[in-house]
Parts: sequence; structure tokens; C-alpha cells
Amino acid sequence: MISGAPASGKGTQCHLITNKYGLVHIAAGDLLRAEIATGSDNGKRAKQYMEKGQLVPDEIVVMMVKERLLKPDSKENGWLLDGYPRSLSQATALEALGFRPHIFLLLEVSEDVLVERVVGRRLDPVTGKIYHLKYSPPETQEIAARLTQRFDDTEEKVKLRLNTHHQNVESVLSMYKDITVKINGNVSKEEVFAQIDSALTSLIEERKAASGSVAA
Repeated sequence: MISGAPASGKGTQCHLITNKYGLVHIAAGDLLRAEIATGSDNGKRAKQYMEKGQLVPDEIVVMMVKERLLKPDSKENGWLLDGYPRSLSQATALEALGFRPHIFLLLEVSEDVLVERVVGRRLDPVTGKIYHLKYSPPETQEIAARLTQRFDDTEEKVKLRLNTHHQNVESVLSMYKDITVKINGNVSKEEVFAQIDSALTSLIEERKAASGSVAA
């Protein structure tokens, strides 16, 4: 499992992890959209809540996640749960279904860095490309002139989102304390991945050693 605040670079790290380790990347939001698009029973139930502007209940999302975790590719290759569970009740439900990760990666990025990353984000409405005024500025003045900012990418809104995120993470962490590895996310994406890579390599070696001693 991996958790990180908005703009912590979690999406990038998930991509790097799944590329190197061949894990099945499972994000609850993507699952929800896919189930709605295919018109599955879970998807239809979820859509009814979303159309009323309500949150999709835990039990529906947990069932979607469970079904995805039980698919042959997840069982064979292993899985990376991205940004889920988000609450203690979700973590407890997964545990009750017999799903427990071997490691819980927590990307830690200081609040001022997160705020700067989000507030500086801009979208090119023509190409859909995301820029950052400081870290990846637009190539031309013409592009710069048409960039837009997402309505909730303001300092005030970001701080609210971070607050909610921290509260959720605290409750989930209580369940995974013994397997949590904290990753310093303030550095470059390559340095962040090096920390994750090292943690996963150690985990694989420990599990190999353990299964070797059981076999012996």
C-alpha cells in the first residue's frame, strides 16, 4: 500500500514501482470509474450515490477492491494499493476479508512544499498538459498566456485537503504501524524512488530468507 498527500508525487512513484516490480496497480478512484463504465452491479449502485452528490459507501468500494485483489493477475504478480484504504473502517474491512499488505509506504512531504507544488500548478486547456510555474514552466509565451488554474488549487483549499488527508492517514496508520516505512518525499522523484526501491528490495530478501528457512 502507498499513501501520500495531494501533490506528494504518489502517482509518479506508483508508475515507477509497477514498472520495476510488475505489480498490479489498484487505485480505488480508477476502479470506481471502470465499474461505472462497464455497468457492473457495483458500478450501478455507486452511480446512484454519485448522481445524488453523495459519497459512495465503504461497503461498495471495499467489494470493488476485494474483487480486483482476487483477480488472477493480482494474486500472481502481487498488488500495489494506491491511496486506499483511506479510513480505519476501510482498513478493518480489508483485514476482515484477509487482505493485509506486506509494507505500507508513507510519502512524507512538508506542508509548505505541498502548497507550493499545488498553487503553482497550471493546465493548458488546449493540450491537457500540466505545467508548474516554478518546476516545469511553459515553453512559450503563447502557452503561458492561455494556462488556467484549477478552482481548488488555492492555498486555502489545499490546506483543507491536507488536513483531511492527515486525519485519514493517522487512523489508517494505527492498523499498519508495524509495517509502515516513511519515505522522505521532499527530494527529487529519483531520490524518492531510490528510498522506496531500497525498502522493497529489503522486504523481498527478508521474505525469500523466511520462505527458505521454512522449506529447510
